[in-house]
Amino acid sequence: MKHTLSILCLAIYLLLAGCRATTKPPYTLHKSATADTAMVATAHPLATEVGIDILQQGGNAVDAAVAVNFALAVVYPRAGNIGGGGFMVHRATDGTVTTLDYREAAPAAASRDMYLDAAGNVIEGKSRYGHAAVGVPGTVAGLLTAHERYGSLPLATLIEPSVTLARDGVLLTQREADKFNQHTTDFVRYNTVQPDLVRQWYPGDRWRQPELAATLERIITDGKAGFYQGRTAELIAAEMQRGEGLITLEDLANYRAKWREPIKQQYKQYTIYSMPPPSSGGVALAQLLQLVEPYPLADYGYHSARSIHLLTEAERRVYADRATWLGDSDFYPVPVDSLLSPRYLVGRMSDYNPMRASTSADVRAGEPLALESEETTHFSIVDAMGNAVSITTTLNSNYGSKVMVDGAGFFLNNEMDDFSAKPGTPNQFGLVGGEANAIAPGKRMLSSMTPTIVTRGDSLYLVVGTPGGSTIITSVYQVFLNVAEYGLNIDQAVQRPRFHHQWLPDELYLEEGDFGDALIDSLERMGHTVVRRGSIGRVEAILRQPDGTLRGAADRRGDDSVMGY
Repeated sequence: MKHTLSILCLAIYLLLAGCRATTKPPYTLHKSATADTAMVATAHPLATEVGIDILQQGGNAVDAAVAVNFALAVVYPRAGNIGGGGFMVHRATDGTVTTLDYREAAPAAASRDMYLDAAGNVIEGKSRYGHAAVGVPGTVAGLLTAHERYGSLPLATLIEPSVTLARDGVLLTQREADKFNQHTTDFVRYNTVQPDLVRQWYPGDRWRQPELAATLERIITDGKAGFYQGRTAELIAAEMQRGEGLITLEDLANYRAKWREPIKQQYKQYTIYSMPPPSSGGVALAQLLQLVEPYPLADYGYHSARSIHLLTEAERRVYADRATWLGDSDFYPVPVDSLLSPRYLVGRMSDYNPMRASTSADVRAGEPLALESEETTHFSIVDAMGNAVSITTTLNSNYGSKVMVDGAGFFLNNEMDDFSAKPGTPNQFGLVGGEANAIAPGKRMLSSMTPTIVTRGDSLYLVVGTPGGSTIITSVYQVFLNVAEYGLNIDQAVQRPRFHHQWLPDELYLEEGDFGDALIDSLERMGHTVVRRGSIGRVEAILRQPDGTLRGAADRRGDDSVMGY
């Protein structure tokens, strides 16, 4: 009863708070930039500035990436994080490509049916909100593991800017003030100790985070042990105990980031490198590109009904495969080679009708073994030496589980929702999964994150990625084709409207207001069920132009900003 009254009082307070005149935007956003030497594109202008400053101090792309990720944890708390996880694709100047998996993992006490009731039905919301939704965070381990191998500047140099931002405070943009206000009731409902951000926020307000500053300083002093052991780990474990979560001190101490072999796919003169499982992104992107490569997309035309129909039918088939075959390859034999074999993929399009949409009820996952949320953030970086980093990191939903670690000042993820709570039951993004993505202790949940680096010949060509839950894969797919097939420049490729199909539900999503009625009529006559929706993705991309300069594009759909020199 006391909890209910708190929420009611808060709602009344927010209603009576009234409106205050908004101030001018606190930061200048750069949506495009051209540079001779280096480039950084992130979801927030302050994080972009931090990354550029590190590069100008002589740091490399990984140094800048570490600094940017910690800065995003301060300035972009609904997705930038140290309480979540992510994936990194790195290309060195000698052409070597490596990938690092620092996806969250299920706690040791997790079990296959932990989100089901006695009747075997999914308990609504349990995997999405509160302490039981949290996986063991991987971000800090990932960033420090990357720094151990590739970093050149001291860790303190990379994290101190974020300590300063947290201690001195950051000015809120309109979007961030609105997001805080929209989720205030959730912050009250799902936290055992009410965080100090529960109030009415306005753009231009300064948000100070002294507890987060102290947490970051412990990482500077003790490295991984400054997060996974000692005071911070104790605060996380205490938070879990108060809220009946599962993560223990042992879970934290046992977490490790993992180096993995990248997914590599040839598309005409381009080579695409992306993440392997437990990300579905690399496999799905490689499948999508192979499925459409035989068709004359350039002749079909950008955003013609014929082009959208073909790309959609490829998406329908790939997402059906995703639901059945993809999961954590450390726990399930994911048939990657078979899923990417040309023979298999030719068969997947054998029933493609260029004039008529398939129905998802008639499209099932293929049989490769016969032969053998929306809230994430991405940043792209190229340094002066030509090293490139593509990183996508996430809490899953906005502010993850909505739980802030009392005394430590950061939000925890709700990535347990990315497991299949029950095979065939959709998660918050409408994605379904099967046995490959069932919950198991220590297992990493399937992801759609698709950080990607593309080369042309022996040269770096494109660094790209995006948030967007289930739309991540299709957004990267379309941005690449926009440049490689349709001849758009990188600014147009990122800013133009996008579409999405994910097999189930059987709907073709188009960004609202960006597609004309005549095109929609054509798609509907072909049998597509068209649904208008809000913005799709927030792409950060850097393109190496023919003259050797870098051109960066930061998505219009957010406070994203790009800078170079």
